[in-house]
Amino acid sequence: MSKIYLGVDIGGTAVKLGLVDETGRVLARAERSVSFDGYKTPILDTVTAAIREFLAPHDAPALAGIGVSATGQIDSCRGVVAGTCGNFPGWIGVDIKGTLERAFGLPVTVANDANCMLLGEVWVGAAQGYTDVIGVTLGTGVGGGILTGGHLLEGARGLGGELGHFRLHALDGVACTCGAIGCYERYAATTALVRNAQHAGLGLPDGRAIFEAAAAGDARTLAVVNAWVGEIAQGLAGLVHIFNPQLILIGGGVSAQQELLIDPLAAKVCASVMPAFAEGLELKSAALQNDAGLVGAVYYFKKHHE
Repeated sequence: MSKIYLGVDIGGTAVKLGLVDETGRVLARAERSVSFDGYKTPILDTVTAAIREFLAPHDAPALAGIGVSATGQIDSCRGVVAGTCGNFPGWIGVDIKGTLERAFGLPVTVANDANCMLLGEVWVGAAQGYTDVIGVTLGTGVGGGILTGGHLLEGARGLGGELGHFRLHALDGVACTCGAIGCYERYAATTALVRNAQHAGLGLPDGRAIFEAAAAGDARTLAVVNAWVGEIAQGLAGLVHIFNPQLILIGGGVSAQQELLIDPLAAKVCASVMPAFAEGLELKSAALQNDAGLVGAVYYFKKHHE
């Protein structure tokens, strides 16, 4: 009998659930909102209820364990939320590991969602076979994960790899939700692209509309997109000099934009690093989309329990 695991991916708006086998295949999926009443219901209460409902038709005790991917700064040693960046009410201090272990009688691991995205890609996605990878998710903010020498870089408490908050414009930058000035995510997130488009008077409400206008060849929109890609590239160039990766993996909805984002970004990063660092360096889109977090959470569990 092959082992089956429960993968849980807790995001800012929804929780995704999946039964995952030993090969990383997702056998069943479900999703539920965690923000349905403006977070009046504690997030973990919603998650616990969603897991109960999801597992009801299945044999829960037959599961080998639960791997959780969660938004925020996750103390993965204790399985507790250590911090958040911005407005995510009632999340700091939540004991995810202890609560779920008591509720389901199964071992639980918890890791940051961007770290799990990277691990999912390493296990069964676009980063299979690589030992040194920088994973970056571009969305509302910027998430990150770093694989170095085949190991996830976690730091002292599991908080490592927080790529959104090194200071790209520390002296003259945009204020960040973390309280600092000029953080990378204020320039590289999809929200930054939308903000720049509004400042340029383009009247395009979201990333999709911006990329459609750019793809249609609108010169002003293309200029805004190219400036944004340049900011992403400068941050990545600094990271390349620190970690010397084989691969940079870009996740998030915008990673589907091969011609307008992935190709020019690869060219700009290679042009911005010292030549030896550019040799053999690849940059590509993540492959697993919505499954990456929960699959990576299971891989993290397997690494720590087997």
